[in-house]
Amino acid sequence: MQSPQREVYSISRLNAELHQVLKSGFPPLWVEGEISNLTLPRSGHVYFSLKDRYAQVRCALFRQKRLLLRQLPENGDQVLVRARIALYEPRGDCQLIVEQIQPAGAGQAQQALEQLKRKLHAEGLSDPGRKLPLPPFPRQIGLITSPSGAALRDILQILRRRFRCASVLIYPTLVQGADAPAGLNRALQTALDRAECDVLILARGGGAQEDLAAFNDEQLARRVAAGHIPVVSAVGHEIDVTLVDFVADQRAPTPSAAAELVTPDSQQLQASLAATRQRLQELAIQTIQGHQAALAQWQHRLQQRHPANRLLQQQQRLDELHQRLSGACQRQQQHTSIRLTHARQRLWAQNPQHTLRQTATQINHWQQRLQTAYAHILQQQTARWRQAAVQLHAFSPLATLQRGYSITRTVADKRIIRRANQVKPGDDVTVELAEGSLSVRVQRAIES
Repeated sequence: MQSPQREVYSISRLNAELHQVLKSGFPPLWVEGEISNLTLPRSGHVYFSLKDRYAQVRCALFRQKRLLLRQLPENGDQVLVRARIALYEPRGDCQLIVEQIQPAGAGQAQQALEQLKRKLHAEGLSDPGRKLPLPPFPRQIGLITSPSGAALRDILQILRRRFRCASVLIYPTLVQGADAPAGLNRALQTALDRAECDVLILARGGGAQEDLAAFNDEQLARRVAAGHIPVVSAVGHEIDVTLVDFVADQRAPTPSAAAELVTPDSQQLQASLAATRQRLQELAIQTIQGHQAALAQWQHRLQQRHPANRLLQQQQRLDELHQRLSGACQRQQQHTSIRLTHARQRLWAQNPQHTLRQTATQINHWQQRLQTAYAHILQQQTARWRQAAVQLHAFSPLATLQRGYSITRTVADKRIIRRANQVKPGDDVTVELAEGSLSVRVQRAIES
């Protein structure tokens, strides 16, 4: 019987899988101990050991996290670190990847703060759906801060540069010390009760964790979360995180960033307005040009259907009929003259007297028929001409005027008045009659 195939691990594979187990099996945790063996290589990273009475563990603080520290710890310091467990694969050493370092005395306060954060989170105070949006163009901005602090000067400088049209209302309060939490609560409640501002900035400059303790007050956090005005938290520097940051509608890393967060850039607004104005002007020009083209088209169609044009067409038709009638008479006369000439030639060809008399009789007969036919044709053509003249007269505006109608035009622009709402009382108009015209001033326009 063949033995089962054994799976053999290499050292690198073993260490890699151990690293993944440690990385996924342990969440970030807080560890307390004393710093020893601290080294500062040229790379900017920090390596040290964290020990207690019975054991120690290697630690690595990488350069990007080191830059966030206010002060670098030293050997012998008792600290509290927040770190992830990892395995350094080349040597197979277990180590801590450090993210934050605090003095050990702050451990209980940090733990209490974390418990308070979890409590408020469970109540939904940090829910993004609960937070209010910031107004795009605030008319009045409220500042809850110390009137003598550098944060106030930074915020006012940014507001003057970015959005001068917004007014600023300051609610002065202490931001540090035992009386600071009560002062911050009173100032915030005053701002909420007065409802004078579109947005509030809760600001303080940087400092140690104990200096920022007033902004970890539970009552202040609940008041911020329950307010009906958007609140921006701007406490300390980017690495400083307080309870108010956790529940505020927006968090800014610095007071200056808060001023930029609540205001639009006036220069960008001016550029956007200029571009919008240019687009509106181009659209207006295109619209006017389109209306002008449509107006020209309607004027052309109106000119084609004007009564004067129809009268000219009827006159041209009458001239054509007259020319056709004259041509028909001339052709008929020429034809008769030709026939008469032929008859005379035959008469002269037949010299005997009886032939002459018969021919004379036939000539007289043909002359009578010719005269009768000529008179009949002339009568028909005259009747057609008169009928055409009657039809032409029926289309003539003069015939309309003869029946008692009139044409009313405005004196200013000779425009024909068809509706009463085309004039107003006091307008001068001219009334054209069959014979003469009247100059009239409108007293009242009555619409049917």
